Amino acid sequence: MGVYANTVSMTQFIVSGDLPSRDQFQWFSEKLSARGFQSIENSADEASEGWVVVDRPDDSLFEAPSDFWRDSYLVFSLRRDQRAIPAAVLKSHTGREEGAFLAQHPNLRRTPKKKREEIKELVQARLLTRCLPVPSMVDVVWDLKQGLLTLYSLGNKPIERFEDYFRKTFEGCGVVAVHPFARARMLVSGAMLDRLEANNQAGSDAVSAMIRDNQWLGWDFLLWLLHRGQNGQGDFRVCRPGHYAEGESFSAWIDDRIQLQGGGEEGGIQKVSVSGSQDSYLEAISALKNGKRITSATICMEKDENPWKLTLKGDTFGFASFKCPQVRIDKDATVDQMSEREAAFYERMFLQEQGVQLFDSLYSTFLQERLSDEWNNRLKAVQEWLEGK
Repeated sequence: MGVYANTVSMTQFIVSGDLPSRDQFQWFSEKLSARGFQSIENSADEASEGWVVVDRPDDSLFEAPSDFWRDSYLVFSLRRDQRAIPAAVLKSHTGREEGAFLAQHPNLRRTPKKKREEIKELVQARLLTRCLPVPSMVDVVWDLKQGLLTLYSLGNKPIERFEDYFRKTFEGCGVVAVHPFARARMLVSGAMLDRLEANNQAGSDAVSAMIRDNQWLGWDFLLWLLHRGQNGQGDFRVCRPGHYAEGESFSAWIDDRIQLQGGGEEGGIQKVSVSGSQDSYLEAISALKNGKRITSATICMEKDENPWKLTLKGDTFGFASFKCPQVRIDKDATVDQMSEREAAFYERMFLQEQGVQLFDSLYSTFLQERLSDEWNNRLKAVQEWLEGK
């Protein structure tokens, strides 16, 4: 699911570091090209990784602005080709070679360990040349104006590889995932920011610690949204800058899928999934009463009859299955394909940013309540709701 898809999964990052004030195209072109993807089809290499043009996965030169520059956005892909020998195939061929070795050395009952390792390496090298590498690509959109980068993946390994490769490519620049606490820091200021920092449970600024120790933000946000929806409080106002004007109304609610997690009576972690359209959320209420927390949920947002839908990961705030209003690419042969795809890119970014603006407004509204004395009233109302009062 790449940048052109109507439904995507994405992780956002804040980009740190200084960029050149002049000749930016030349600088980015050289950086991306220097770490461009190199094919391994005609070699015995096991893997290769590098940047490619998003519309042309075999092109890694980035020679013209049209290759990767879109107004204030940079758009490109991280391609990884990997050869993989099935374990059963490797075992079979290694066994044959060991059998041939023992046939030549009848005085040996089994192949010595060092020789077994040598045979395995030789067999693996030979088989690799006969395996075609399997490509995988992850799209990247870097908003230079906002200093915000979107990676269209939620996988831990693709994220780790991207972070490492980005730092190697753009020396002096780094990326930090926009986890719940980082997103909160972006949305509050003044006294609210002081209260947020006072509630920081992490012992260090390491991303892993910030995510692990501040899970309460995701838990409380999803509980707050579920409770508001169940009590007819699903109307909100835009309160973050973006394509919509401040004060415009929109609606948001949790529906379709909720995942909860908590300790069981016999210890360990128990998970509960609630799926399908919900009316009274009896299963979710029962799990919440037993001390479980909402760790993931599907959030629906609607503005002017335009729908957005995403499954929010409460610990990382990764957007899974983020569905925006549909964008269609014209397949008419008379229309220039690249021009059409470029137009589709701008429309896709417009709709995606609208959805993120609505989400940030939703999260900001939550933070204003969560970091104030109003939260005690909310907790009391939630408790009464869970008890059926």
